This record gives sequence, C-alpha cells and structure tokens, in this order.
Amino acid sequence: MEIDILIEAPAWDAVALEELAQTAAEATLRELALEPEHFALSVLACDDARIAVLNAEFRGKQTPTNVLSWPATDCASAIAGQMPDLPAPDPVGPPEEIGDIALAFETCAREADEAGKTLPHHLSHLIVHGVLHCLGFDHETDPDAALMEGLETRILARLGVPDPY
Repeated sequence: MEIDILIEAPAWDAVALEELAQTAAEATLRELALEPEHFALSVLACDDARIAVLNAEFRGKQTPTNVLSWPATDCASAIAGQMPDLPAPDPVGPPEEIGDIALAFETCAREADEAGKTLPHHLSHLIVHGVLHCLGFDHETDPDAALMEGLETRILARLGVPDPY
C-alpha cells in the first residue's frame, strides 16, 4: 500500500507512525480481500489545534477529535448494516486513492492513557477505523456500527491488539 504521511506536530516523532499506518491499513484491506498494493492513502499527523480547525470546517464541531477521515469516493451502502461497494482498482494501473485521514496526537495519547491502552494499540485501532471509513463503512446506525466494529475487532486481533470495545 502506498501511504503518504505528513507530520505536522513534532510529538509524532516519538511514534513509529509509518510502520503502524502501513501495518494497520494493509491488514484492513486484506480482511476485506483487497490487495494492498493497488491502493493509496494519505495520513495527516497533526496536533489538537489543527484537528479542531478541520473538525469545525468539515463537521461543524468546534473541538479536537482523535481521527477524521475523508473518503476519495462514496462507497457507502444504501442499506444499513450492508457491506459498502468496495473499490475494484485496475490491477495494472496506479494505486487507487481511497482517501485521507488525520490523527491528533494529544487526543490520541490522552485517550490511550485514560483507557489503559498503549499508544501504538490505540493508534492501530484509529487507523483501521479511518481506513474503514474511507472504504464506505460507518457507525451512524446500530447495524452499521455492528458491521464496522466487528471488522475492527477481527482486524485488530490479527494484529495482536486487544478488543477496543
């Protein structure tokens, strides 16, 4: 998988984000029977101040959050709890861009600490979560949440990350 990471906040230097993002994103694609080498993703590693601006601009919420995602295409299913229409890239073409995710260091670190999780485990979960959003998964309804959370739990288990729920 081709992952472009832009690190805007120096706190991220203490984290092996490139490795975590690659491992979590590829595991997500493999769980969905998608070949990672055919896909691309952009990741913004920022701070709470930057993600608060993005959250306000794109979601109308004036607070920081842990992860935001912007799918490149709308793959969501019209039926709650059903699989999205997953992308089918050209195997000989360039990698298909699935979208962008942004992570806020302070919020992620605080949440991990409050939940008694390691930061790498929490970040792995948030990357899996963000990639699933980029692929059309959501958690707005109970059936959608059950589908998405079930996938997250299975993917994270394969990575040796405890069930986040």
